[in-house]
Amino acid sequence: MASGHLSREEALACPGSRHACHVMLYCDTDARLFGRFPIRHVILMQMRFDGLLGFPGGMVEPSKETLEAGLTRELLEEVGVAIPVSEEDHVSACYGPPSATSTSSTLVLHFYVKKITEKEIREVELAAVSAAADHGQEVLGMVRVPLYTMRAGGGLGPFLSHAFIGNARSQLVKAMLRLDLVAGHELHKAVAHALKGHAHSGEDLRAALAMMEERWGRRL
Repeated sequence: MASGHLSREEALACPGSRHACHVMLYCDTDARLFGRFPIRHVILMQMRFDGLLGFPGGMVEPSKETLEAGLTRELLEEVGVAIPVSEEDHVSACYGPPSATSTSSTLVLHFYVKKITEKEIREVELAAVSAAADHGQEVLGMVRVPLYTMRAGGGLGPFLSHAFIGNARSQLVKAMLRLDLVAGHELHKAVAHALKGHAHSGEDLRAALAMMEERWGRRL
């Protein structure tokens, strides 16, 4: 399709394509931060080996297993729990960016959203550090997305200013909107705050570079 957005069936029909499947695990909660700020929902992401935030998952070979079976396998490796994922959890598919290491095949990115219980979320978090084969290697830790906004701007805004892999940030924002996990005006405020955070981060990094260049007397 010209837009790059594909159905699951269209994606599987792409000749010679590679497929990467990732899932957003989330639940509802009545918990409050400091007894004041409603947390409302828990969304799990992970800090990857490359320092970027992303969703658990990985490469799947449809010729050997279904997309969902492959994603479940990846979940066992990355979070220590083989959470069953179904076709009904499939939200979107799109073409990935061109790869410098593989120009002969097209990468298709599949995104799933799976709602589980708060108890299961806690089980995943515990298993991720105690049973997952990839913990400390491909996965550096599970992260909860703060879906609240504090008076001084803390919470979702600063989280969105971090570095994400590929289209993971866009997938997160779209899922929050589609599932009504965050009110539209709150999300708009958080994204605006994230943009300001990017500007401040750029200033800090330029200052750090200048300090190093001054210290070593040459440009690195």
